Amino acid sequence: MAKKKSADSKKKSTKKNKKDTWWRKTLRIIGKTLLVLFLFSLFITILYRWVNPPITPLMLSRKVFDKEEINYKWTNIEDISPYLIRAAIASEDGHFLTHHGIDFGAIKKARAANKKGKKMRGGSTISQQVAKNVFLYQKRSYVRKGLEAYFTFLIECFWGKKRIMEVYLNVIEMGHGVYGCGEASRRYFHTTPAKLSKDQAAALTSIYPSPRKWKPRVGDRKAARVLRNMRYIGKVKWE
Repeated sequence: MAKKKSADSKKKSTKKNKKDTWWRKTLRIIGKTLLVLFLFSLFITILYRWVNPPITPLMLSRKVFDKEEINYKWTNIEDISPYLIRAAIASEDGHFLTHHGIDFGAIKKARAANKKGKKMRGGSTISQQVAKNVFLYQKRSYVRKGLEAYFTFLIECFWGKKRIMEVYLNVIEMGHGVYGCGEASRRYFHTTPAKLSKDQAAALTSIYPSPRKWKPRVGDRKAARVLRNMRYIGKVKWE
C-alpha cells in the first residue's frame, strides 16, 4: 500500500515538473520574441533617421487590396517650401514644435467636442500620424494605439522635429495612388514642392483629413481656414 502511494506521488510530481517545464519554455519563447521585436523596432527607427522609407504599410495595402499604383518620390526638406511646412502645422498640429509627441490638450478638446455631438478630429499629432503611417497598419484598435504611442516616443527621441516633418510630408497620402508633397505638387499644381506658393500650400494641406475624397482648391473654405491659422505659426525654426 505504501509502495502504491509512493508511486502515485512520483507520478504527480513528474506531471507537475513537466507542467512547470512547459510554462518555463513558453515564457522563455515569449520573452525572446518580445526582445527580438523590441530590438528590431529600435533598429528600424534608428535606420529611418538616416534612410528614407522605401515604402509604407499603407502604400503596400493600397497596392495589394485596391490595385492602385504607388506614385511616391522623395523630396528633402531643404527642397520643400517653408509655406508647406507652416501650412502642415497650421492644418494638423498647432503645437507640433512644443509637444513631445502626444498633445494631451488636443485629445481632451476632441473628446469633449465628440461628447457634445460636434464633428472634430481625434487630436492625433503629426508625430503620431508618422508613427502610424511608417510603421503600422491603419485599422483602429487599442493594440494599434498602444503601438502608435510607442513608436511616437521612439521617433521623438531618435529623429527630432525636422526629420519627423520631412518624413510626414513625404509619405502622407494625398489622393488615389499619390503619396507625399513631391507627387502632389506635380499632380495638382504642375510645380515642385520648393515653388509652392502660400495659397497652394494651404490648399494641399487642407485635404489631409480626407485626401481620397477632396481635391486641393486654392481659395476654397478649407484652404482659407488653413491660411488664417498660418498667421499664428510664423517662421519655423528647427533646434
